[in-house]
Amino acid sequence: LQRMLSMAVEVDRSPTCSSRKIADDMFPFILNIPLRSQREALLNTMESQLLRCRLLELLFQHSCDVPTTSSMSLDKILYFLSHSSVLPQFQDETAMWQRWDEMLQYLSLLLMSYQSHFPLAEHLRSSLSDRMDLIVQKAKPRLQDSDDISQLDIQLKMNYFMSRMQEALGESLPLQIQEKLNMLQ
Repeated sequence: LQRMLSMAVEVDRSPTCSSRKIADDMFPFILNIPLRSQREALLNTMESQLLRCRLLELLFQHSCDVPTTSSMSLDKILYFLSHSSVLPQFQDETAMWQRWDEMLQYLSLLLMSYQSHFPLAEHLRSSLSDRMDLIVQKAKPRLQDSDDISQLDIQLKMNYFMSRMQEALGESLPLQIQEKLNMLQ
């Protein structure tokens, strides 16, 4: 399945558009996956970083009270950090801290997916054959303005996120969550 999804993204003239279409079709099914281990298995084994990035973006958009319309960027990931909440449909018998832990896991996965396809992000808007020409020409993709974030921006958003999580948990943050926050930062 993962190989077929990856090929479906790549064979289109515009991989960005095809990944959006496929992600839009898959998203309702992801919301209905009952166990965290099953959701993580699907997302962790996804071969197409572009498709995984888009699915996670949809997941976080869905969890925001006020979704953003900006394009995928580091700034948007910081927006998700500040505005996302634990998804209600993923609330089973697991402890509240484990739900926040899952959200942090997906945020880290989104960041890794975005970073892995970012160097080719502009090229990914092109078909596979056109992309090969761009790579051979060593054409450098342009940075987006929204990818230029400061260390202060990161620190402020992390502090806000930690205070929100601590307020929701009503206790100090478990060590596992603190480690994930440090890794994410």
